[in-house]
Amino acid sequence: MTWREDPRPYAVWVAEIMAQQTRLESMLPYHRRWMKRFPTIEELANSKEQDVLSLWEGLGYYSRARNLRRSAQLIMKQHNGRLPDDVGSLLALPGIGRYTAGAIASMAFAKDEPAVDGNAVRVLSRVFNVKDPVGSNRATKRFWALAAKHLPKGRAADYNQALMDLGASICRPRQPDCSACPLRRNCHSFALGVQGMRPVRQPAKSVPTKHFAAAVIQRRGRVLVLKRPVKGLLGGMWGFPNVVASNPRGAKRALRRGLRKMLDLDLPSVKKVGQFEHTYSHFNANLQVYGVDSNGRHFKIMFGHMHAWKPVSRLDELPMGKLDRQIARSLRDNAKNA
Repeated sequence: MTWREDPRPYAVWVAEIMAQQTRLESMLPYHRRWMKRFPTIEELANSKEQDVLSLWEGLGYYSRARNLRRSAQLIMKQHNGRLPDDVGSLLALPGIGRYTAGAIASMAFAKDEPAVDGNAVRVLSRVFNVKDPVGSNRATKRFWALAAKHLPKGRAADYNQALMDLGASICRPRQPDCSACPLRRNCHSFALGVQGMRPVRQPAKSVPTKHFAAAVIQRRGRVLVLKRPVKGLLGGMWGFPNVVASNPRGAKRALRRGLRKMLDLDLPSVKKVGQFEHTYSHFNANLQVYGVDSNGRHFKIMFGHMHAWKPVSRLDELPMGKLDRQIARSLRDNAKNA
């Protein structure tokens, strides 16, 4: 893992941002490609947003990529191009929270700062038999206080990494391997036989399903794609015109209304050509896709949407979310088989 073997501040920062909400084995190839494409903070600061999002495509949570680029620009202006080494300054950068600031400060700058992630929370909750529900203010304060209290001076990087590795490999969420745990003799939960009940979780919230309809609008061998607003889901990414629908049966009607509003395009009929699903962090998405032939007519793009007419073969040039990419790949496959 390059940023652990060679803990350069920039490499550590990028890795920690990528590791948020992403499995380690999934983000490693992205990290290698990123460091090759943007080897310095200066090059990232001078990059184009579309290039950054294209390189990030597939990792999800795209605000992380935009925040990295924005932070690089602020670092060039406010810190002479050098990533700051103190937690307070790190927290002032977009996209850096308490854990990430602590991880960068300890691993890249050898600062005596704790870094408490989900794995560390699990270890601490079991060793100290913390009964407060994870996510509550009381529990969060206690975990950080415990981590800081037991941090060995001058060895914060090793300590933080050890807590995370122990939680990932031995103190697992299910079936923890207590027989192999070096902290077994000091673990209050193990002594009480309640390690399987720690950490205490708050009741899980049900995940709603949201319905959407998208249009594949073709004209002279090209398809219409729109750039999403920077703020909001998949901000700055490209995709096919789409609308929210109340349910699958109302998708076609909702799409026709949306096309009239967005594009001033009134169509007598649209034809369903596919359906895709994807799970985001807070909801499941069900997408109905409809083919639309504009019959060569011209229409205007309302509300200042940035748009492009692209041949199907060149849609890979644009950064897209997973659902839009599935549509693009389906169109490409159909074109090859035609």
